[in-house]
Amino acid sequence: MQGIVSGDNRFSRLVYVWRVRWKVRARNLAEFWRDLRGRPLALLGGVVVVLYILGAISAPYISPHSPTQGNLRYRLRPPAWQEGAEPGYYLGTDDQGRDLLTRIIFGARVSLLVGLLSVGISVAIGTALGALAGYYRGWLDQLLSRFADLLLAFPFLIFAIGMMTFLGPGFTNLIVALTFKGWVEFFRLVRGEMLAEKTKEYVEAAKVVGQRDWAIIASEVLPNIIQSVFVLGTLRMGFMIIMEASLSFLGLGIQPPTPAWGSMVSVGRDYMLTAWWVSTLPGIAILIMVLAINLFGEGLRDILDPRLRVE
Repeated sequence: MQGIVSGDNRFSRLVYVWRVRWKVRARNLAEFWRDLRGRPLALLGGVVVVLYILGAISAPYISPHSPTQGNLRYRLRPPAWQEGAEPGYYLGTDDQGRDLLTRIIFGARVSLLVGLLSVGISVAIGTALGALAGYYRGWLDQLLSRFADLLLAFPFLIFAIGMMTFLGPGFTNLIVALTFKGWVEFFRLVRGEMLAEKTKEYVEAAKVVGQRDWAIIASEVLPNIIQSVFVLGTLRMGFMIIMEASLSFLGLGIQPPTPAWGSMVSVGRDYMLTAWWVSTLPGIAILIMVLAINLFGEGLRDILDPRLRVE
């Protein structure tokens, strides 16, 4: 009987803890939404990013045509608002008669997937190495810091071009080329934050009660600096999308017939005077997405970074 009562007490305490956690999370979410509504540009950027994501997910269902198959009879037809447009091809067609709207929608899939994967892998690598280097210091910190400084000496695009030339074009190689240098910014951020946090009282208290180093890093320090990592990751995603478009424009990234915005802009270069829409409209899609991501990221930085809050 006593065991049953004690079991019920443990279950009640567990339920109580979960209820408190959910209340805290709900309150934090409500405060975040209130702060985001107070920044119209950041809110607009977030809405645009969500629309891009929804469009990319539902691309097979909302696209009016095939992204890879065209009809040469409809080659280089103008958008619907210009004379000579073909019904059903709202943004016109490219040099192979493929629907430009469909290819732009499917191109969002490529850009978002490359951005998410490259930033996600960079965050994981940079956070892990930065936390270890900042906490333990010594030879590990010296080795990783010098290697990061070496990578920073190369301009990102030049370095990525060299990597893709060595590895060859393709989706997997593109992710490898972008993350090989992309982790450095997260490493430097987490290392600096770790150096500042490891000397604070709550870390010393965790050591006194006997917590292991990995537990201190994972459960004590990282939750206090993860907001900065999240903000930086949001801002770097727009940069990675630009890098993917640049490499695809040069023929080193995503290869045809897979629709990628950079390669679409590259194809349209030869028709700028006669079919401006082939290059211009994918370029506008890149501009809007990257601008929206940056606006949302700047808003997140203002909201999540306590040093930027106005008292």
